[in-house]
Amino acid sequence: MDRKEIRLGLPSKGRLEGETLAFLDGCGLRVDRINPRQYVARIPAFPQVTVWFQRASVIPLQVRDGDIDLAITGYDRVAEAGVDGDVIVLYDRLGYGNCELVLAVPESWQAVETVEDLAAEARRRAQEGRPLRVATKYTRLVGAFLEAHQVTPYRLIAVEGALEAAPGMGYADIIADLTATGTTLRDNHLKRLEGSAILYSEACLIGNRQALSRRPEVLTVARQLLEYIEAHLRARSYHAIIANIRGESPEAVAARVFSQPDLGGLQGPTISRVYVRDGSPGWYAISIVVRKDRLHAAVEQLRAIGGSGVVVTPATYIFEEEPAAYRRLLEQLKGDVPPDRATADRQPRTNW
Repeated sequence: MDRKEIRLGLPSKGRLEGETLAFLDGCGLRVDRINPRQYVARIPAFPQVTVWFQRASVIPLQVRDGDIDLAITGYDRVAEAGVDGDVIVLYDRLGYGNCELVLAVPESWQAVETVEDLAAEARRRAQEGRPLRVATKYTRLVGAFLEAHQVTPYRLIAVEGALEAAPGMGYADIIADLTATGTTLRDNHLKRLEGSAILYSEACLIGNRQALSRRPEVLTVARQLLEYIEAHLRARSYHAIIANIRGESPEAVAARVFSQPDLGGLQGPTISRVYVRDGSPGWYAISIVVRKDRLHAAVEQLRAIGGSGVVVTPATYIFEEEPAAYRRLLEQLKGDVPPDRATADRQPRTNW
């Protein structure tokens, strides 16, 4: 590739666009988009990267073809595109855009509750010379599922837009579409079939294999993205706590902290001496990280061992020595990336 520009693709429409921008902002990767009608933007934290807003459905194809180097889109779009080999999933669950691709039939089909029932209905219709008509945006995934579950014969009808209207309008018998809560299906008098979960999907980070293998600057940006994403997702479950405790020594304070089940932190507490105005000795400050769901219990345990002045703040990032997702990426690229380049990219960096 002669292109030096590093391109990051983001969804340009719908709920996924807004959730992606909010997610990146929460990661400290704010996207500056001067005009919402523009398709090009910047991320101040990554001045070397150009953001391209594209339709979620075409993003996997653009990554496959090398027009975009890295991208965020729904995993459903990646699976439907069938781009294995050319596209690598760097992070498969970003924690938003959660949904399932399922089959749904009209509520009036009282005898059809399961996929097995649907297979029987398809055979019955075949005897009448009417193949089952299935409206969907995911013809590849749905066709494979129907074949695997012997729901035959069938005819797939590729539809963009509101699929829920298809059975009512008469141009399809059932639909296969994404659902998060099932509300839209129920509002349109459709019901999800038992055992019809074709695919679980949420937002994911993907990259072009050749760009990651042959362009060290793209691999570097991928590593930095994974650093921010992993550290932010890990921190979502934790709060940071600072408290003052009397004690004879740091070791004595540590022993009291470790006597409580929720105060151990990630590796242990950080303990430092507190210098008070009246010169009273024996005050120490401890810093720990606790799970959000154990916050109240942790505060009570701090009080029980003499803690006071407890300060709680949300954790924005929790960085590990190296992001696990990056190690997995290097494994996937093994044989594609020269060993010296992979090793060099593991070194500490100061530009993020």
